[in-house]
Amino acid sequence: MPQTQRDVKNRIGAVKNIQKITRAMEMVAAARLRRAEQRIEALRPYANAIRRMTRQAAEAAGRVPSLPILQEHDQVNRVGLLLIAGDRGLAGAFNSQIVRAGVAAGREHDGEGRTPVYFASGRRPATSLTFRGLEPAESFTGFTDRPAYADARRIAERLMAAYIDEEVDQVEIFYNGYISPVSQEVRRETLLPLQQATVLEEESDEDDDRDSSEQSGPSALVEYEPDPEEILKRLVPDYVEISIYRALLESTASEHGARMTAMRNASDNASELIQTLTLEMNRARQAEITQEILEVVAGAEGLSG
Repeated sequence: MPQTQRDVKNRIGAVKNIQKITRAMEMVAAARLRRAEQRIEALRPYANAIRRMTRQAAEAAGRVPSLPILQEHDQVNRVGLLLIAGDRGLAGAFNSQIVRAGVAAGREHDGEGRTPVYFASGRRPATSLTFRGLEPAESFTGFTDRPAYADARRIAERLMAAYIDEEVDQVEIFYNGYISPVSQEVRRETLLPLQQATVLEEESDEDDDRDSSEQSGPSALVEYEPDPEEILKRLVPDYVEISIYRALLESTASEHGARMTAMRNASDNASELIQTLTLEMNRARQAEITQEILEVVAGAEGLSG
């Protein structure tokens, strides 16, 4: 059934209202993105220092202290997978790509004889896992727009307890790493045990590059007081917390960037749709005018006949 001029006009009005909402959401996301970028920039020096100190203390200790969190399990039978995403949608593939990566890793571990145990940070990954029949062991929600260090500590305590109690033998985290407002990448990092932590390996590579470019003399001799083992015991919980906190901040910035881009694309699509509907409305108006003219002409011919 052909649409009338009134129908097309109503559709144009509805699309314009949606466009106002998407533009407002884009502006809000842009403002929040800038704050998230500033938080990441402020955290990076501290996070890098904690990771560097942890690695150096582990190397200086020479042997692993008798602390449960530092003991590598004999066999890896259960792997904890922490999926970090958002509480809300309307951010393109931001949430779904983390769920896909986590589920794919779970299948990979399952195929190799290891049981995946899921943890979720964010309402979206939690509901997606439940929908797929992969009920998370625990979910953490309500803070993805602006995570605090206390939120990272709560997650870290749960994961460390799961590792110490041998609920899991290894912990991996999945999150969107922030590159730019239009670009995010899915990152997979091994958090525990410390001996296999990929985040420390990445930090070690960065330190080596910086040392080779900035230092021309012999490296400084570090003296530890108390001994490296005791320092390592104190650093490891901080290392786990700061690693999760950094992932939360990266994920938050990525979410705002993805939502800003998605809302901008939606606004552009709305503009194109408005132009198409306007042309359609003009054609409908022209058709109505033509029909009226034909009716007047037909009526005039009937009277003259």
